[in-house]
Formats: sequence, C-alpha cells, structure tokens
Amino acid sequence: MQSLHKHVKSLLYFLTIMVGFSLLSACAAPNAQQAAECSRMLSIATHELEAAKARGFSSTVSLTKATALISAAKIQEQFNKYPNCIDKAVRARKFIRLAEQENKKH
Repeated sequence: MQSLHKHVKSLLYFLTIMVGFSLLSACAAPNAQQAAECSRMLSIATHELEAAKARGFSSTVSLTKATALISAAKIQEQFNKYPNCIDKAVRARKFIRLAEQENKKH
C-alpha cells in the first residue's frame, strides 16, 4: 500500500510539473496569428501614412497622431504585445482617414 501511495504521489508531482511547464510555455510563446496581424496592420498603416504624406497632408494634426501611434505600435511589436500593436495600428489608420477628410474640406 505504501508503494502505491509513493507512485501516486510521484505521478501527481510529475503531472503538476508538466502542467506548470505547459502553462509557462503557453504564456511565453507569442501568438503567431496576432503577430502576423500586427505586422500586416503596421505595414498597411505605414503605407497609408506615406501615401497621405505624398499627397501633402503631412502638416495635419491627425497625421502627427498617426505617426506617433505607428511608432508606438512598432515598439509594442518588438515586445510581443500584439493586441496593443494591432490596436495602435488600427487607430493610426483612423487618424490617416481623418486627415484625408479634413484635407477635402479645405
């Protein structure tokens, strides 16, 4: 009976260690889908920003905000903070569209 108790205790110890490592690796591994989305959104936002600047919108406050958000999103990407990166890239694109709308009014 004591031998069985030792085996159960060893098995529980082993399972606890394995679950711990699984959770740790899941937290440490970046989400590949979010990483790809972050990269894609940054690329689109950067392209749209450059196109807006080429059309002469670079002096607008909205584009200044978009530039700051894109820079911040790139930093978030480097630290694997993909949801924050995506959020900032999406917000940057909104400011770029706002700058284009403001320019059409003038």
